[in-house]
Amino acid sequence: MGVRELVYRLYERRLEAKLTPAMIPRHVAVIVDGNRRWARSMGIKDVSRGHRKGADKISELVAWCSEAGVEVVTVWLLSSDNLERPKDELEPLMRIIEDVVQELVDSGWNINPVGALDLLPDQTARVLKYAKEATSHRPGLIVNVAVGYGGRREIADAVRSLLQEHASRGASIEDLVEVLDVEHIAEHLYTRGLPDPDLVIRTSGEQRLSGFLLWQSAHSEFYFCEAYWPDFRRVDFLRAIRSYGARHRRYGS
Repeated sequence: MGVRELVYRLYERRLEAKLTPAMIPRHVAVIVDGNRRWARSMGIKDVSRGHRKGADKISELVAWCSEAGVEVVTVWLLSSDNLERPKDELEPLMRIIEDVVQELVDSGWNINPVGALDLLPDQTARVLKYAKEATSHRPGLIVNVAVGYGGRREIADAVRSLLQEHASRGASIEDLVEVLDVEHIAEHLYTRGLPDPDLVIRTSGEQRLSGFLLWQSAHSEFYFCEAYWPDFRRVDFLRAIRSYGARHRRYGS
C-alpha cells in the first residue's frame, strides 16, 4: 500500500467515525456525470471507455450506500435526451448499461427501473424488466436504475396515467379536478411508493439537476463534487454524507 492510499484510508476512517445513524440519509440519488470528459482528459478518443470505467464504479457506490445504512439509492445512468446521441456512441453505451444492471442483479440487490422503458431499445428494456421481476422479492437496499429518464417526461407520464386511471373508472375531468392533489400525482411517478431523495449528489463539477427527479427533489439537499464520475472515491461519498448530516433541513423555506 502506497503512502497516498494509506493517508486516504486513515481519512476514510476518521470520516466514518464522525458519522452517526441520525446523519445517514434514507435515500441517496446520484447523477453520475463526467464519463466522457474523464476519457478525454485521459487522452482516450473512444468515449465508450469512459462509460465503461464509470460503469465499474456503480457497484462500488451501491455497496458504500448499503454499508452506510442507506435504504434507497437512485443512479441516473442515461437521460431521455441522451437517446439522441449518435448511434455509434449510443449502442455501446446500451450494452454497458445492460452489463451494469446484470451485475447489480448478480450482486443481490433489489433493482427498480426508473424511466420511460418504451423509448429504449428492445434488448435494454428487456434486461431492465427482467431485473425488476427477478429481484422484487429481495429485502434490503433498493436500487433505482434511471435509464431513459427525464424529469419533465416523468411528470407528464404521471398525469397521463392518472387521467387514464380515472377515465377507466368512468370519472369525468370535472370529477378529477375536484379531488386532484399532489399525492395523486406522486402515486403515479416512476418512484411511487418510495421516499423522496434526502441527498442528491452530482459529480463532474456541474451545479444543476438537468431535469433529474424534478418532483421528488423539492426538499432534497444537494452536494456537488468536482471529480468526474470514474474518479469518485469512497472518501468523496463519505464527505457528501458528512455534509448532509451537518445541515439543518428546513422544509418549505
